[in-house]
Amino acid sequence: MYLKRLLLPIGVLTVSIIAVFLILKQPDIPFNELVKKYTNKESKLIEVDGQKVHYRQEGEGPHLLLLHGTASSLHTWDGWVEELKNHFTITRLDLPAFGLTGAHPDGNYSIDFYTSFLNEFVNQLDLDSLHVAGNSLGGGIAWSYALSHPEKVSKLVLIDASGYPSGEIPFVFKLARNDLTADLLKSITPRSFVEKNIQDVYYNDSKINDLLIDRYYELTLAPGNRQAFIDRARINMGYNHKRLSEIKAPTLILWGKYDEWVPLENAYKFNNNIEGSELVILESGHVPMEENPVITATRVKSFLKD
Repeated sequence: MYLKRLLLPIGVLTVSIIAVFLILKQPDIPFNELVKKYTNKESKLIEVDGQKVHYRQEGEGPHLLLLHGTASSLHTWDGWVEELKNHFTITRLDLPAFGLTGAHPDGNYSIDFYTSFLNEFVNQLDLDSLHVAGNSLGGGIAWSYALSHPEKVSKLVLIDASGYPSGEIPFVFKLARNDLTADLLKSITPRSFVEKNIQDVYYNDSKINDLLIDRYYELTLAPGNRQAFIDRARINMGYNHKRLSEIKAPTLILWGKYDEWVPLENAYKFNNNIEGSELVILESGHVPMEENPVITATRVKSFLKD
């Protein structure tokens, strides 16, 4: 009888936990729904390294390739495209693990993978000579690609780029690297959690609106993307920042003064190690091209046209 009384509340607690889990659990959003909402007439698909890749190519002029960061998508460049499409042919894509491209079949998100993947993408589109700009992870891919294929990169733009050890890692990466919280992250991903991460990468929160939050949130819930984020957060990227001095392409470094994800001191490391590079510090957070598109695009246009 005592054992029965003891087990009863445990059973009730277990049922309660399961009930709460089922209530809070966010299922994936069907891919077809996301395609309808987040593609337009410029959107195209191309098969690269065994997966279909969502990309857009707009404008006219010299080629400019744009690479987004972790948990983002090609939409982060919307402001730049509006400002620059009359001056450049702009190619942007959803990198593997993110957006409508989604998880790579092999789950390999090392810098060697991304560099090889990008080269295949560039070759398929016959982009022989191009400017490359990247933010965060995209910045790390951009400079790694410039090292691997210097003959293809005319000029390089690094925006709060990854590549140097940064000490403290963002909270969402800590969750992804812990087995228990990673399992929860795959199932319970409230919109408020995504909103908090956007606030972390923006300096001026007044520029954050519901459409922006919805885009990040809904693409996070694309089938396979939450697991892909966890896989990406756990992998050893394998950046070789000791080779940065070998970069010969003229380089512009843009950095948000209030970046909470990649410290400002890293901007100076890039600037010191890439010969002849130019550093511009901005009143913004981790994604200045999204937070201040006109200011950043104007500066980049001047740099690329010099």
